[in-house]
Amino acid sequence: QVQLVESGGALVQAGGSLRLSCAASGSIFSINAMGWYRQAPGKQRELVALITTGGSTNYVDSVKGRFTISRDNAKNTNTVYLQMNSLKPEDTAVYYCNAVPFIVDYWGKGTLVTVSS
Repeated sequence: QVQLVESGGALVQAGGSLRLSCAASGSIFSINAMGWYRQAPGKQRELVALITTGGSTNYVDSVKGRFTISRDNAKNTNTVYLQMNSLKPEDTAVYYCNAVPFIVDYWGKGTLVTVSS
C-alpha cells in the first residue's frame, strides 16, 4: 500500500518561491503519471501539474511558466517535487500529490501554501 506525504508548504509573500516534496512510502515507480493537485478554500480540488515516467510534463494554464514538476525515477527513491516560483495570492491552497488519474486511497494530508499580497 502506497502512502504519500507532502511537505514544504509555508507562508510566503507574493513573488516568492517554494519547493514542495511528495515522499512515497511504497514504490511509485510503476505509476505512469504522478501529479500535484491543489484545493483552495471554497473550491474544488484541481490538478495543476503532472509528470510521466518518461518525463513528459503538463500544467494547468494558470501555473505555466511558474511551476515545475519533477520526479526521481530511481527505483529506490520515490519522490515527486513541485518548484513554485513567482507565487501569487491565488496560489494559496492545500497541495496534494497523487497518481493521475488519482487513486482515492492515496490521498495524504497535503501541505498548506499561503501566499500573502
